[in-house]
Amino acid sequence: MKICFTTELPSEGFTRLLPLLPKHEGIFIAYKDSGWEKAEVLVSTFDYQVPGIMIASMPHLRLIANFGAGYNNIDLSACRARNIRVTYTPQPVIEPTAELAYALMTDIARRVSEFDRLVRAGEARFGVMNNLSHSLYGKTLGIIGMGRIGQALARRAIAGGMKVIYHNRKKLSPDSYPPSDWHAEVIRKAEYTDFQTVLQDSDFVSLNLPYTPEVHHLIGKPELGMMKRTAYLINTARGAHVHEAALAEALRNGIIAGAALDVYEHEPDVSPELLTLPNVVLSPHTGTGTWEGRIAMCENVTDNILAFYAGETDKMNIVL
Repeated sequence: MKICFTTELPSEGFTRLLPLLPKHEGIFIAYKDSGWEKAEVLVSTFDYQVPGIMIASMPHLRLIANFGAGYNNIDLSACRARNIRVTYTPQPVIEPTAELAYALMTDIARRVSEFDRLVRAGEARFGVMNNLSHSLYGKTLGIIGMGRIGQALARRAIAGGMKVIYHNRKKLSPDSYPPSDWHAEVIRKAEYTDFQTVLQDSDFVSLNLPYTPEVHHLIGKPELGMMKRTAYLINTARGAHVHEAALAEALRNGIIAGAALDVYEHEPDVSPELLTLPNVVLSPHTGTGTWEGRIAMCENVTDNILAFYAGETDKMNIVL
């Protein structure tokens, strides 16, 4: 078995692969193209592009085990033409990403990062009526994309005393889960509504949907104009969901109160104007970036590889 990694990852998550590797082979790290030609399995990461030309350079490739909840970094048409399997790691990313989304909501509403900058610069003014911010408690969170991460965020928001409304491709049913399952409880308490109503009625709008060309620039100038002037936009999904130039304009002109972003339209580049605005919190695509999450994702990659070689496709997280 020849396994090639595009990126160095925590070895703790791959210990179960070691017994299957002949001593003269082993797992090796490849940056650029060294060793790719002999690879049967490519472990790619969500931030590493795997174009058709790269796939063509690996004649023995049988499986791309992607490290991430998304897979738009991979040329799926090239894989389909060669009957190359593609897997991903949806489960381990749920809780860390929902956790960060809730943290970003708290940060932007309570002005944590803004106050931190002021204190460090010696510009903070102490006093009862200085440094006021807004609570999350009692507010409405609108979730666009009520999948696994959206539901995990809703669970946190409901526990924190927020009302949750959501828009999804279809209305969710609590009957899809056992009555005692927390997913069922969250779906019962969350209110399904249309896209426009989520924008108009929410104090916080969180994007938690996967990227497809159909949702490119889902949030642009018209959509930002529908939101409350006191509302905040949270994006931990994909940067291209948001038209960044329109967002910067809306933040500068007070069309919305603020934004908290973990992903960017032209990542890793960030629109220069966003860097200058005080009412935006910026995080460097760290939604899944905890040690626990990274190791769990590595273990999920391992599960997919072992199931592939065992012919147990029902145990794989299959994209293609």
